[in-house]
Amino acid sequence: MSAGRILVVDDAPQIRRVLRATLTAEDYEVQDARSGEEALDAIRENRFDLILLDMNMPGMGGLETCRSTRAGSEAAIIMLTVRDSEHDKVAALDAGADDYITKPFSTRELLARIRAALRRLPNLAGEGGEPVQLDGLEINLASRRVITAGKQVRLTPKEFDLLHYLMANPNVPIPHRRLLNAVWGPDYGDEVEYLRVFINRLRKKIEPDPAHPRYLVTEAWVGYRFDMPQQASAE
Repeated sequence: MSAGRILVVDDAPQIRRVLRATLTAEDYEVQDARSGEEALDAIRENRFDLILLDMNMPGMGGLETCRSTRAGSEAAIIMLTVRDSEHDKVAALDAGADDYITKPFSTRELLARIRAALRRLPNLAGEGGEPVQLDGLEINLASRRVITAGKQVRLTPKEFDLLHYLMANPNVPIPHRRLLNAVWGPDYGDEVEYLRVFINRLRKKIEPDPAHPRYLVTEAWVGYRFDMPQQASAE
């Protein structure tokens, strides 16, 4: 049984060969693409659980490919790059990536990153079958559906898991480290920048006014909380 379907996108043939061999040995189904354009064609024709995407490709670069992928796919995305600056990491996450890994990397590190990107939250307290109604915002934790202003909003699995965890602990400040450990795993406790980017992405998707959030509230020096109004109802 396959551990998952992975698309490897890199213009270097030797990297594609090594990654294909490494991932196939771990029971992943692997397909590869030589460019961003080729990757988008593959994504339109197939469903992938995860995409390993080189950030620095000729033609359509990794960031543009990531943004285009996010318009129609919920696959986990890990960006691969030779640069390791905070700016590059934030740029990758802002483009829609779930994680970021710097070349050269070890097989052990790569596989750990893949497991973290594919990891999903277990059932949590407060996960009911009925949607929660929040003044134009409807969130159904069981079906993983979010509707705002009458339209369904596409969340990536990591975005939904972050929202899910906050909603399962409403009106309580959740520290950065606890959120990171719950959603990404124990190796991500210090990656506070991940939270900042993902919270901003969520706010743009579900808040009436992302600049003045009503639900996803920052707790200075602590973390974040989901502000659940007392009148919220399940219907």
